[in-house]
Amino acid sequence: MGVIRRVVCAMSGGVDSSVTALLLKRRGYNVTGVFMKNWDSLDEKGVCTAEEDCEDAYKVCQILNIPFHQVSYVKEYWHEVFSNLLKEYEKGRTPNPDILCNKHIKFNHFYKYAINTLGADAMATGHYARTSQEDEEVFQQMPAALPTTLFRDRFEIRNPVRLYKGADSLKDQTFFLSQISQDALRQTMFPLAGLTKEYVKKIAAEAGFHHVLKRKESMGICFIGKRNFEDFILEYLEPKPGNFVSIEDGTVMGKHKGWFTLTLGQRARIGGTRDPMFVVDKDTATGDVFVAPSTTHPALFRDTMKTDRFHWVTVDPPPELVRTQMMECHFRFVHQMPLTPCTVTLNMNGSVWISLSQPIRALTPGQFAVLYKGQECLGSGKIVQLGPSEFTLQRGRERLVAAAQQKEQETPEPAS
Repeated sequence: MGVIRRVVCAMSGGVDSSVTALLLKRRGYNVTGVFMKNWDSLDEKGVCTAEEDCEDAYKVCQILNIPFHQVSYVKEYWHEVFSNLLKEYEKGRTPNPDILCNKHIKFNHFYKYAINTLGADAMATGHYARTSQEDEEVFQQMPAALPTTLFRDRFEIRNPVRLYKGADSLKDQTFFLSQISQDALRQTMFPLAGLTKEYVKKIAAEAGFHHVLKRKESMGICFIGKRNFEDFILEYLEPKPGNFVSIEDGTVMGKHKGWFTLTLGQRARIGGTRDPMFVVDKDTATGDVFVAPSTTHPALFRDTMKTDRFHWVTVDPPPELVRTQMMECHFRFVHQMPLTPCTVTLNMNGSVWISLSQPIRALTPGQFAVLYKGQECLGSGKIVQLGPSEFTLQRGRERLVAAAQQKEQETPEPAS
């Protein structure tokens, strides 16, 4: 008889992690369910449903007759995710807490707890994603020390684990996993890799997990709950009133409570305006938030951006990019948005410039630029700089034409 492998399954109380634990047990693994608490709901008057979620996860573990643990990462979440979020908002950016939570909490603190404290051979999550490893290969992996240089020794023999899209294209969650470490990926199993959401629900119903099937799909940011985002963020950041300014003619349109309460592309609530106005840019130095009178205004569309140092899932950039400093692939910065063809240019400091095949609406600093090559998720980098908008380029072209026409008029006629 083969060795029974020990797997720690991250349990959220939802249908995906519940079915993940069930499938692992059916495969003969020694499974332990662990619920993570990342936000202190007592501070927020019970807006987050952590207690109910924990109870639902415990019920599933009882049905499966597997051990259940709880672990709190409230302090770690505050210091490594939430504090980072507040700093990003103050800089005028719009961060992505889900990607940061996976990077710093689930695939760092929780991963180490599963392997080092609970003595698991691997951890498992209910993400719709897959890797280049078969399940049994996961147990043969040993964590390796991180390289101290920007890129690893070119002569080192290595076989990195790759991250691929899940079979359910609508539920694929590689976007949210694009910042996790190679070490964590090596010892992680994704039992839902080849399944669709509908099939997962069917398995849950047959297993009697009716209490988790009744739950609504968790959407949005847990710690905000049903509250208005502006009200929530102003609990943590001092109001910094400023002007709404028309991008077209510089007219002051109204007042806002702080640029960090707004993100690019959203509708600006400005009293007394006849037409809806949309946020197209922010100036944190003056506090001005620039707006335009259409959701498809050219000031909202851009086709180039720069990231901070790019996180490659395999640690090293693709050989093609290292060799030529340029590579064709696909881009998205919002989960489930259609992939856009792009050209990536690698900079000496590990950051990248991304040029899109067509302008995209509301590219947003602070969000993550996630790159794909076929089915593979290559990794991601935080967007820190945007290229000019279509509106800026259009204005520039108009000025050039006007200048040329003026020069033509000023040129004296040659004497006959």
